[in-house]
Amino acid sequence: MTAETGSQVAAKPARGRAVPGWLLGLACGAAVTLATPSAVMAGLLLAPGLMALVLDREPGRPAARAALMCGAAAAAVPVLGLWQSGLGVAGAVTAASDPEVLAGCWAAQAAGWLVAQLTPLLVRLGLDAAAAATAVRLRAERARYESEWGIPPAEGG
Repeated sequence: MTAETGSQVAAKPARGRAVPGWLLGLACGAAVTLATPSAVMAGLLLAPGLMALVLDREPGRPAARAALMCGAAAAAVPVLGLWQSGLGVAGAVTAASDPEVLAGCWAAQAAGWLVAQLTPLLVRLGLDAAAAATAVRLRAERARYESEWGIPPAEGG
């Protein structure tokens, strides 16, 4: 037996039930051909969320994910209508350029982005308020014990 380096192992052809590359290319071509109207419509309706996905630099991209999820929920009915009507790319562009549909999807994405941005702030405010309330309760309890037991007040408190 001889020792093989990682580059030599990677150069060996894959054995087993690998799918030929041409078959994957054919499947991708068919998917692009059949789904072009849906992709055009989704691209137009989800444009703000896709831009947030590109621009969001936080780990896990929480704002972009929230925007895309809300936008996908709002875009489900127009895309379903496109599928049921059997329209092509021109119909997808026409349906996606309807101001009511476009505004609804973009507003949903804006709301998702806003919620993702405000949630950490609101949670922090809630936790700070709970900690302050606990501190006030503990100080009052300490003052009651000090007066009840005749203990001199603690310094700094």
